[in-house]
Formats: sequence, C-alpha cells, structure tokens
Amino acid sequence: MSAKIKDNAKYLKERVGVGTSFDVGFREITLIKTEVQLYYVTGLIDSLIIQDIIEELVNLNEKESERNKIAEIIKNRLLHQQVTEIKTMDEAVDQILSGLIVIFINGERFAYAVDVRSYPGRSPQEPDTERVIRGSRDGFTENIIENTALTRRRIRDERLRNEMLKVGERSKTDVCLSYIQDIADEGLVQLIRDKVQKIDIDGITMAEKSLEEYIVERRWNPFPLVRFTERPDVAANHLLEGHVLLIVDTSPSVIIVPTTFFHHSQHAEEHRQAPLIGTFIRWIRFLAIFLSIFLLPTWLLFVMDPTLLPKEFSFIGPNEEGNIPIVIQLILGVIGIEFLRMAAIHTPTALSTAMGLIAAVLIGQIAIDVGLLSPEVILYISVSAIGSYVTPSYELSVANKVVTVILLLITALFGLIGYVVGTTLFILFLVGLRSLKTPYLWPLLPFNPKAMLSTLIRIPTPFANTRPSIVHPKNIYRQPVDK
Repeated sequence: MSAKIKDNAKYLKERVGVGTSFDVGFREITLIKTEVQLYYVTGLIDSLIIQDIIEELVNLNEKESERNKIAEIIKNRLLHQQVTEIKTMDEAVDQILSGLIVIFINGERFAYAVDVRSYPGRSPQEPDTERVIRGSRDGFTENIIENTALTRRRIRDERLRNEMLKVGERSKTDVCLSYIQDIADEGLVQLIRDKVQKIDIDGITMAEKSLEEYIVERRWNPFPLVRFTERPDVAANHLLEGHVLLIVDTSPSVIIVPTTFFHHSQHAEEHRQAPLIGTFIRWIRFLAIFLSIFLLPTWLLFVMDPTLLPKEFSFIGPNEEGNIPIVIQLILGVIGIEFLRMAAIHTPTALSTAMGLIAAVLIGQIAIDVGLLSPEVILYISVSAIGSYVTPSYELSVANKVVTVILLLITALFGLIGYVVGTTLFILFLVGLRSLKTPYLWPLLPFNPKAMLSTLIRIPTPFANTRPSIVHPKNIYRQPVDK
C-alpha cells in the first residue's frame, strides 16, 4: 500500500472499477488539511451508516488541529465495533467487495476497514422441507452472519469456534467452519479445513453444493455423503455430538460432516415428541424408506414368478395384464411421478393444487381406462412414491429412486437371480462408501450395539449420556454419568 493516496486511488480504479461500476461508492474529503478517501459497495452497506461516518469525520475540522496525529484521531472517531488496520491493496479490495468501508489516509501506508455490512436478505423462517408440528420456526437464511448467530444463540459456549475462510479466486465466497473446540476431533477439523483451503476455482456460485463436491469427491455416486439442514436446532445438536458445520454465504443450507446413511433418515420431529411417539415415527420412516427402494422390484419379481408366493398371498399380482409389459408400466409410472414432482417445483403455489387434481383424477384414471397402466401398478407406484416423500433427506430419496429403477431393470432381465444379485451389490456398495473416512452404514456395519439401539429407538434425553463414537469426540460424555 502506497503512502500516496493518489496511487492507491489509481489502483482501485483499475482493479475495482471505481467510476465505472455504479455500485462501487467513493467519497473524498479533507480532514485537517489531509486527503481522506472512503470506498464501499453501496448495495452491501446501509447508506445511513455511511452518512454518519462522513458526518463524524467532517466534524473533526472544527474540533482537532494536530495534523501529525490524523490517523489516530480518525480511528478514535470510528464508533463501530470492528475497525481493523489493513496494509496491502489486495486485502483492501477483498474487504471492499465483502461489504466493508475502507478508509485511506494520505501519507499512511495502511488503511482502516470498518465492518458495517448489511447484506440484503430475508428474515429467518421455518424451512419448507423440514417442518415440525412443535418446535422453533426460525431457519437459516442466505446471510452467513445471521446463520452463525442462530447457532450461537443455541450454544452459548466460549469454546464454539466459527472460522471464516474464503473460497473462489473471483467470487471470494465466505465459508464458515464451525465446531466446538473441546468436542470435535482435531484431525477431522484440520482435514476439512485443508480441503476447503485447497479449493482452486473462480467461484462457487452454487454455494454449498459446489463446496460439497470438493469436500467429499463423490463423483458419480448418487448417495449423499454430507447432510444438509436449514434448521438451526438440528445444526446445533450435531455440533454438540462432535460434528463439524460448513456455513456458506448466500445459502440457507448448512453442511454437516461427517454423516452416515442413518443420519439422512432422521428428522427433528422425532425429538419434538415423547420418546415412544418419536420411536414410532422413526420406525414408520424406516419402513417407508425400505418400501421406496424394494417394493416395486419385489412386486415385479412376484408377478414374473407367482410360484414364489405362498398361497395366502396368491392375490398379489395384476388381475388384468394390460397392453404393455408390467416392467414398462412400472418404469413409465416412476417417470410420470418424476414429471409431477418437477412440475410441482416449477408451478406457482396457486396452481399446484389444480395440477395435482388433473394428474390424479384425469391422467391416472384415463391411463387405466385405455389400458396403459393397470390399477395395481398405480397402487404400488403410489406407495413407493409416498415412501420417497417420507424420506427426510431429498438427496437420499432421489438416490433411492435411481436404485429402484436399476433393480427393476435387473429383475426384469434376470428374474430371481437378478433381484438377489442386484440387492446384494446395492448393499455392498453402501458398505464400501465412506464419508470423510466414516463408514456409511455405521452403526450397522461395523456393528455398534449401543449406537444401533439409539438409532432404532429415540432414547429419552436424560439417558442419552454419550456422543456418537464415529466422530471421535474428545469428550465422549454429554452429561455426568452416575457411578
């Protein structure tokens, strides 16, 4: 940083586009016969704050006269909680584009950065995909400062750490690494920190999704290896278990690492109800996930080979064959459900109800009447679709649907052998998955009896004394244990 303010101004004009980009604000004032320049991005700062700072500085001309102490005087007049000195132009550019006010003083080789960011955004509200009957209605927003405050509000621990990192040569996106110092494993924290710092890309405009692909490197694996949540209570609970959070600016979805298959089957509603009710809800959800994967291939197997069925279940199977092979009907039904799901996403709320009625009443009934789909196919596809919607994790539900289609094709081609081999390969595939060196099917494989019990049963909070061992927490006990 040059001591000549004109050299710094020339650099910023070329680098940031001062005078060209309308949203890059610039103001030059004279204080005690010394040139002072202020730079900021208008859309990231409240204009009233800028006016207050300029007014306070201009008043120095009437109250101060010591020109040789101009830098110290200005710093004392900046009545804001975060004022830091910066000594390089690269850092000054980063701070300006991050929403800070940078103040240059002629004759000084440093500048002051004043953190008065006021990012545009919405107020916290309950996320649509993680609603609960009882519980908090706030949710993460696109503002990283608000998101860290929502977790800090729930965990008022001096050992909670929120490390700010930057990703992207051009976007310089803020990424917060959040963990509890005396709980989270140091090796895990360092592993994630290294992975984030090694990211070399222009920008992660897709925010948390781009970051996830760098963190876990799953390539063509459809199953989610990190968990996304928009609920601060869920994120805080995982922090207390020893997990690490990655909060990305501009995204309301927080990344939780590491996670297993069973983490994606959990929902906040289980912990907002009585333990018995929570356990019942959890079992129903496990059943729904199981049906969403295996119901259609199993029914197709019984249709192809009715001798596999006991006499008591001989009614299973289509009463009418229809004009199209059953496997084609099933695949058409699965694709049709996906059509409806994508249409619902892109359809305005006011029209989504009408679209659902058209799909259910007209398309479904007409498909049966013309012989395109049989009633049994409609029934089982509907049950499988409901099971996928019951799955808390959207990413897991879509991955399960891909597996269902693959099992359908293998079963149609090779019958019972294809079904058995396909199911076995699917299970082995899950066994081989790792999420940041964490076995994906833990605590089932490798088997951990105590952890498996807490997975199947919603343990009452007073008896949930230990943290999950899979994250290797420094302090394994959540509360004192009676000796």
